[in-house]
Amino acid sequence: MAKQQSFLPGDNLKAFLDERVDKYNSLSFIEKDPISIPHRFSKQQDIEISGFWIAMLSWGLRKTIINKGNELIELMDNAPHDFIINHKEKDRKAFLHFKHRTFNDIDTLYFLEFLQHHYSKHDSLEDSFLLSDKYEAKSSLTNFHEYFFSLETAPKRTRKHVASPAKKSTAKRLNMFLRWMVRNNSTGVDFGIWKRIPTSELMIPLDVHVDKVARHLGLLKRKQTDWQSVEELTNRLKEFDPDDPVKYDFALFGIGILEKDELFKKL
Repeated sequence: MAKQQSFLPGDNLKAFLDERVDKYNSLSFIEKDPISIPHRFSKQQDIEISGFWIAMLSWGLRKTIINKGNELIELMDNAPHDFIINHKEKDRKAFLHFKHRTFNDIDTLYFLEFLQHHYSKHDSLEDSFLLSDKYEAKSSLTNFHEYFFSLETAPKRTRKHVASPAKKSTAKRLNMFLRWMVRNNSTGVDFGIWKRIPTSELMIPLDVHVDKVARHLGLLKRKQTDWQSVEELTNRLKEFDPDDPVKYDFALFGIGILEKDELFKKL
């Protein structure tokens, strides 16, 4: 295993990461990434619903996730918001065979129930992340988790599919979904359709690729991979860009997927 150390010191590391952001934060990124699913839509609620669900399913091979996303959208008649608002109990039977890894029919039916409940009262899923006066990552994600499972029918087993920082989870998939919705990205990758959550308050989506690259670059020192690691890494990235630290997700993830062999050879 390569020894942990800084790849480049100070401003040079920032320049290195900024160059990788420019390289990977581009339209070419979309095609092979789960974000391609919400990019099929222009209506805000369709983007939110498909984006949230696909983000929650985002573990495993990206190709498989995209295939499952397409299957899910077809089950919603290629109109997620209209389906969520108007579907009847009998319409849920078609979802009984939808599965992805440990996400099964019980989880699928509850997601449908919660989303119908929420959109019967709210115009946007953004409201569910703003249950207090302002967005603060740890408390807001914890509150969202509790809100999501506030219905009496919430299955205990489904809780594992929507993370909570209160349980020390990195909440990678929620943070990724928030990046998609909040970042106003001129390159057209992220959507920037949510305006009430500051980009500066977003947290890095910490998956295995980002974690490994961040440690090799000396950006993350904490031994465990948990919510405190997310805070540590995000705070380091804020030193490079306090207004938009999660843009470096593109750099770290891109390096981890496409450049890892070359990078780790140098360390």
